[in-house]
Amino acid sequence: KAHLRTKGMPRCLTSKSTLMCAPADPSTPLPDGALFSYRNMTIILKNQNLVTDNVTVVEGEMAIISCRVKNNDDSVIQLLNPNRQTIYFRDMRPLKDSRFQLVNFSDNELRVSLSNVSLSDEGRYVCQLYTDPPQEAYAEITVLIPPGNPIIEARDEVLSEGNETEMTCTAMSSKPAAIIRWMKGDKELPGKPKVELTYDKMYTVTSRLTFTVSKEDDGVPVICIVDHPAVKDFQAQKYLEVQYKPEVKIVVEFPQGLTREGENLELSCKFRGKPEPQRVNWLKVDDDVPSHAVITGADLYIENLNKSYNGTYRCVASNSIGEAYDDYTLYVYDAPTTTPKSTTATTTTTIITTTISYPEINQDSRAGEGAPRTVDHAVIGGVVAVVVFAMLCLLIVLGRYFARHKGTYFTHEAKGADDAADADTAIINAEGGHTNSDEKKEYYI
Repeated sequence: KAHLRTKGMPRCLTSKSTLMCAPADPSTPLPDGALFSYRNMTIILKNQNLVTDNVTVVEGEMAIISCRVKNNDDSVIQLLNPNRQTIYFRDMRPLKDSRFQLVNFSDNELRVSLSNVSLSDEGRYVCQLYTDPPQEAYAEITVLIPPGNPIIEARDEVLSEGNETEMTCTAMSSKPAAIIRWMKGDKELPGKPKVELTYDKMYTVTSRLTFTVSKEDDGVPVICIVDHPAVKDFQAQKYLEVQYKPEVKIVVEFPQGLTREGENLELSCKFRGKPEPQRVNWLKVDDDVPSHAVITGADLYIENLNKSYNGTYRCVASNSIGEAYDDYTLYVYDAPTTTPKSTTATTTTTIITTTISYPEINQDSRAGEGAPRTVDHAVIGGVVAVVVFAMLCLLIVLGRYFARHKGTYFTHEAKGADDAADADTAIINAEGGHTNSDEKKEYYI
């Protein structure tokens, strides 16, 4: 026994789990935790806290139940099942269920494990502390039962673009009820769930999804995702098979630039569809395809183009879903103009070179997509006339120049022959005579 003194309570007596005090003044209010006051005596419980935790466990796994006491004064701890049968009294197990095993026992804790948990183990377990009066704390065990593998079903196995379809996903026998989500590719779609409670207190959830398909959905997975606290990444998927009419595009294989007279034209029809198109036809809108045109499968080949072939050519592809086409407008341009050779005028002292070239026309490679351009022949004719006129004027000037400089050509062969009596004497006396021919020479260039 121990005697204590506190303000307002000069004499107190403790005994095990109780504290008894006689207040100095009967009008003194009862302190917190007091049970009652009798004849100036106040009885107060010692602060002993019994605590436990709720447990959530998946069926078949192990649950841990812990009864903990703060400030225990050697009071007995025991654990009871939902039927209030004693599982453990201190460290002894009266209940003959080997699934319960002692994990830890001390003055402050009683910890017990329950292996291979089943749905029948669910309920409220009691931690009990033998005090006066006894204290109890309750631990709720919740058993989770995961659903079975999700089952996904489709109303239509093969779809056509633009049609509506319906799919269902079912998650059976779970506790609690599962949540079902839908994904089409990377996009989440809303479904309509329906929850049913079965006879064994399980839940079956069915979600229904309705949507319209397009050709882009072909080969895209539709995924049913099941969210449940007992499982992760639980899903099932089904790939869509969507049929659609062909897609058609005309590609110019040759030529790479403008289509001109005398050249060849090669067109290729590219297409895809589901099912694969079986028929591909070439035709000319509002006219017949040229008689000598060659059609090989999806290719069109026309030789030696001329302007009579101008028009719109169409490639048509079809399958069981429908047909589609693409058009190509042909415009045949004039054949390219040949570049003239260089013209050169040469005289004794002057060389004149004149070259006439024509600008090159740059057009879009696809016929029919640009207005035709023509060469201005009047301009070319004027340029040629000016050049010819200039050459004639030059020839006239040169002729007059050479005519004015025409005269007698004098040499030094007869120098000194003016005073000679006869020709022989003149040759002998001349400075340029044969006697000096080896020393003096003249050249005419």
